[in-house]
Amino acid sequence: MTDPTRISNRVVLDDTSKAIIRLLQQDGRAPYAMLAREVGLSEAAVRQRVQRLLESELLQIVAVTDPVQVGFERQALIGVSTTGDSEHIAHALSEIEAVSYVVTTAGRYDLLVEVVCEDDDQLLELLQRRIRTVDGVVGTETFTYLRLNKQRYDWGTR
Repeated sequence: MTDPTRISNRVVLDDTSKAIIRLLQQDGRAPYAMLAREVGLSEAAVRQRVQRLLESELLQIVAVTDPVQVGFERQALIGVSTTGDSEHIAHALSEIEAVSYVVTTAGRYDLLVEVVCEDDDQLLELLQRRIRTVDGVVGTETFTYLRLNKQRYDWGTR
């Protein structure tokens, strides 16, 4: 495989890399030998491809947990209204440890921020002392999660 090709902001992958990604989405601990058999390459070639996908930040291999079962009782999605440079604000919010993701949006909010907290007190502290104090944040609306109904990461590739 050549290094992943970028067209605009999109990475273009060959069919073999797509197959590797699909297999890893099903089992991120799959051995290189099994991946190699499935895609028809040597184990070394698969290892190199996976390494390039990791280095290009197209792929992450992580353990996904249920936050409640590991002590994080409060999760929330926070709609953030901004003024000025929302990219700067998104970067500042991304630096906060309790923030799991930040997306720039079009519509009612400029940013959506997901947070994972130990409890409501930590969420309140996060909102009042960290998020709302970022220069350019003019308002927030918090949607607390009551139950995680679905969380999947196996959508494949296109």
